[in-house]
Amino acid sequence: MQKQINIDELLTRGVQDIIGREDLEKRLESGEKMKIYIGADPSRPDIHIGHAVCIRKLRQFQELGHKIIFLIGDFTAQIGDPTGKDEARKQLSPSEVKKNAKTYKDQISKLLSFKGNNKAEIKYNSKWNKKLKFQDLIELGSKFTVQQFLERDMYQKRLKEGKPISLHEFFYPLMQAYDSVSMDVDMEVGGNDQLFNMLCGRTLMQKLPASTRRRRGEKNKNKIVMTFQLLEGTDGRKMSKSYDNYIGVSDLPNDMFGKVMSISDDLIIKYFTLCTDLSLEEIKELESKMESGENPRNLKVRLGYEIVRIYHGEKDAKKSQEEFDNVFKNKEKPKDIEKVNLASDTNIVDVLVNFKLVSSRTEARKMLEQNAVSVNNEKIIDTNFIFKSNQKYLVQVGKRRFLEIE
Repeated sequence: MQKQINIDELLTRGVQDIIGREDLEKRLESGEKMKIYIGADPSRPDIHIGHAVCIRKLRQFQELGHKIIFLIGDFTAQIGDPTGKDEARKQLSPSEVKKNAKTYKDQISKLLSFKGNNKAEIKYNSKWNKKLKFQDLIELGSKFTVQQFLERDMYQKRLKEGKPISLHEFFYPLMQAYDSVSMDVDMEVGGNDQLFNMLCGRTLMQKLPASTRRRRGEKNKNKIVMTFQLLEGTDGRKMSKSYDNYIGVSDLPNDMFGKVMSISDDLIIKYFTLCTDLSLEEIKELESKMESGENPRNLKVRLGYEIVRIYHGEKDAKKSQEEFDNVFKNKEKPKDIEKVNLASDTNIVDVLVNFKLVSSRTEARKMLEQNAVSVNNEKIIDTNFIFKSNQKYLVQVGKRRFLEIE
């Protein structure tokens, strides 16, 4: 599985910082194989292209022969990562976590290889965290100070605003740190908003060696930490499942293409750099074209094509581009609109939810209020609108979602 990779680009493209960079460069030069991991809490079932920035980098390390672990935080998701939040994150039940994690391997398989001699591995941190006793938590907690945790911006903000900080929130970075010890990893990667949590793991590995290393009598390990630039979502904020502004790696090709077309123009080059396989030289040329007056829409079309190609292949990338042109440039209807029948007269909110034009009844009402729903090319804002079972309708939600009722 060995592959020629530009090491300088490997360590810089999309990378925000590397703690232990000199150590990493030495290991890469010596050919030493490392155990590298990324963790993700199944707070929602979707993995988005913001997560993929880190995971695609892991694929490059995998192609160099390094061992890759994708860790599903089925235990830590029940605590809730407080990072970047102005209030405590909602705790999930074990059943919610299990349901959300179910599709992760299928999604990750678009990015990492689970075949061959150097297969990526999926692990669950409940395997070791649920075995911890209260005495173990005391020992882990003794390696950190309250000041270290309270100095974080999000806690300072909440203290000033008089918002509560729950004690259980401090357990999250502690548990994430223990993941590194339990797996005895050489390196962890993640978004730059995860720096504190990842450094906790580095600290714990220095102070509390893994049992396997203790048995061999080895010295404490300095875990390498690689952080990445965060990708903004379709609304300009950090791409996040919590904000519903993300582009999922399993989004349908047409939806994925349409969402890419909706990003702001100032994000185009960043998306090319972090989300595509185009060379940096070609991206520089595209940037020059944009600065010279090239219509940003043309660059977005290329961007949409490249991103859809990575997750769905060449054929679907071409098809989604053609479909977008038909709907938006040529003002035509999509060619493959889903056709359904109604057994009885049905309220518009039920139709939008039942046929997955929206994700929830709340979103349905929101789209109606925002004048984003049309029936037979007429805007509908009435949440009590009824579809008659013996009539035909063309329903459109936003710019990309259509349904024909026959």
